[in-house]
Amino acid sequence: MSDRVLHEITPLMGRDALYIADRNKKEFAYPIHNHEVYELNFVENAAGVRRIVGDSSEIIGNYDLVLITSPDLEHVWEQNTCTSKDIREITIQFRFGLDEEDVLFEKTPFLSIRNMLKEAQKGLAFPLPAIMKVYNLLTSISSIDDRFEALLQFLRILHILSIQDGAHALATSAYAKVKIEDDSRRVLKVKNYINENYMYEIKLETLADIANMSQSAFSRFFKLHTGRTLSDYIIDTRLGYATRMLLDTQDSIANISFNCGYNNLSNFNRLFKRKKGCSPSEFREKYRKTRIIV
Repeated sequence: MSDRVLHEITPLMGRDALYIADRNKKEFAYPIHNHEVYELNFVENAAGVRRIVGDSSEIIGNYDLVLITSPDLEHVWEQNTCTSKDIREITIQFRFGLDEEDVLFEKTPFLSIRNMLKEAQKGLAFPLPAIMKVYNLLTSISSIDDRFEALLQFLRILHILSIQDGAHALATSAYAKVKIEDDSRRVLKVKNYINENYMYEIKLETLADIANMSQSAFSRFFKLHTGRTLSDYIIDTRLGYATRMLLDTQDSIANISFNCGYNNLSNFNRLFKRKKGCSPSEFREKYRKTRIIV
C-alpha cells in the first residue's frame, strides 16, 4: 500500500480504495500534472517550495496539506528557494465521495466530508492547526498493513479536516470550471451575474440592484460575507478565465485580455503579474511546456 516512487503512482487503482506513497526526497522535480484520482498531499520540511494549483501560486512553510478532487486541475510543487535535503512527502490517492453512486457520503455522518470534497475541486489548503490535528494519523497511515484499517484511518483524517476552520480554496471557480455556490441568495445572484458578464463592464450600481441593496451597504455586505472586496472578486474571476484561455486556446494575449473585460492590455498585464507572479506569456509558456496528464 505504500510506495517510495511518485512516478509510479497511477490513476488506475483497480480494486484498491487507497494508493499511498510515503517518501523522503531531496528535491521536487515532477512536472505540473493532473489526474483522474483525488489526492491528499502532505509535505513536511520544505519551506520555500512554490505550490501551484490551477491559477493559484503560493510559497509554503514547513508544513503543507492540500486536497484536490478535480481530474482537470493541474498542480505541482516546485523547488523554488527550498534548500532542505530532508523533505517528507505523503501522497494519498483515492476516488470516492463525490460520484452519484457514492450514496453513503450523502448520509448525515459523511456530509461534512462530502462538502469538503466538493470545495476541493478548486484545491483546498489546510491551516497549520488543522494539519497538526491529523499529523500523527497522516504520518502513520503508510505503516498500516491491514487495508481496511488504513481506510478507516483515512476516513478519520478526512472527517477531522472537514470540521476544522480556516481551509482556503486555491484555484478560482472560473479556472477550475466548478459550479458557483453560496449560502447567501443575494451573493449567489451577484456571483452568477459576474460569471456570466465578466467580459463586459460591470458596475457597482448594477450589482447592488441585483442584491436589492444600496451600493455602500452591498459593498460592505459582500466583503463581510466573502472576505474579499467586490473589485478583487471581479479581478480574480476575470483572471481565472484568462488563465484557462491561455492554456486551452491559441488566442493572442491581446484578444484574451479583451475577452476577459480588459480594454487596456497594459492594465491586464500589470494585474496578471501582480496576482499570478508572472506575465501572461510566461504563464502560458511555462504551463504548456511542462504540463502532463497521468
